[in-house]
Amino acid sequence: MSTPFYVSPQQAMQDRAEYARKGIARGRSVVVLQYADGILFVAENPSRALHKVSEIYDRIAFAAVGKYNEFENLRIGGVRYADLRGYTYDRDDVTARGLANVYAQTLGTIFSSVAEKPYEVELIVAEVGEAPADDQVYRLPHDGSIVDEHGSVAVGGNADQISSYLESRHREGMTLAEALKLAVESLTRDTNGSERTLTADQLEVAVLDRRRPQQRKFKRILGGQLTRLLEGEQPSADASADAAADDDEEILDLPDESPGDASAGSGGSGSEDAADSDASGDDAGKS
Repeated sequence: MSTPFYVSPQQAMQDRAEYARKGIARGRSVVVLQYADGILFVAENPSRALHKVSEIYDRIAFAAVGKYNEFENLRIGGVRYADLRGYTYDRDDVTARGLANVYAQTLGTIFSSVAEKPYEVELIVAEVGEAPADDQVYRLPHDGSIVDEHGSVAVGGNADQISSYLESRHREGMTLAEALKLAVESLTRDTNGSERTLTADQLEVAVLDRRRPQQRKFKRILGGQLTRLLEGEQPSADASADAAADDDEEILDLPDESPGDASAGSGGSGSEDAADSDASGDDAGKS
């Protein structure tokens, strides 16, 4: 009888971590920056149907890179968790820290399970507070650990290089236009030192704006408003605070789903959008 092939637990975990990291690195980067009036999300994403940045609850947003169907299931589960907790207790009881803990338990369980492959995703959960000091930004790698971030954070692609670039240039009290310019500059720098050009059509941009009078602080920046910001034009307070009707149609990107779809505590691929992920190129398979 042949001797069974033995792999040490340490080696098995290293192999699983390497597998997940390679999958995440193939995705395009997402940058999250704190600015004077809120939190800015910028992703290199030419798709207008498959979002990397989404609203979860009133003051909470979600950003992700990696395999689309996996992080889409996590997003849907997060929306369900937030809605249920807000309905059962109080809307103020829904926090980014609580949601990050739920995601950490899910990712950690999947990563340590030998029966299924680790998720090839890295998440950011952010919550805007009444003041900049109250903002919360959490990064969740593939293994379910939680990292409390401040100022700026990048995930996916050349995350280390982008993070170093942001750390050396980001400052407190930046305007929205200044923060967006810095985020785009960091995304256009390649590993060899050269620079690319990213247009408004290649970017997905959203903010959690603490000045908005609405209870829901999430807003996508699209079309002419994004173009003007990229050109360095700072929006007026009224324009930034008020939501344009056509933009706010996309505030919550929860797709149609059956009752059997995945929740925050389960794996699999329950999203209808995920069915198109393989056919949607790099932005769907490795977003």
